[in-house]
Amino acid sequence: MRHRGFTLIEMAVAAAAVAVLLTIALPTFQGRLAEGRRADATHALERIQIAQERYRSAHGLYASQLQPLGSSGNSPEGLYEMTLDTGPGESYTAVARARADGPQANDTACGEITLRVDQGFATLGPAPRCWNR
Repeated sequence: MRHRGFTLIEMAVAAAAVAVLLTIALPTFQGRLAEGRRADATHALERIQIAQERYRSAHGLYASQLQPLGSSGNSPEGLYEMTLDTGPGESYTAVARARADGPQANDTACGEITLRVDQGFATLGPAPRCWNR
């Protein structure tokens, strides 16, 4: 007479193998999710850049606040808080900071994504990988 099924040892080995695979795969998966959510910040920064150019063509200089540009101060999905710092002359820096209460709060590599425009030339920061490029 043969007994069918799995022994307790076989089940424990299978559970341990699944646990090891999850330990390896989960951080990678979470990192990929964070990279994908950065698109919310880059999209918002690009919208600010377009609105700034429209504002400049109508008023002769860049806006010093987000309100005249039609921005609420948040990214479209609400993952980032947007700020605008005007610089000397024809320059500004738009900054997207991950909200402390949001899923991007743990994105240490790109918790703050910047777009600096000086005389019409844009500089992406802090690194091209934050812009998924």
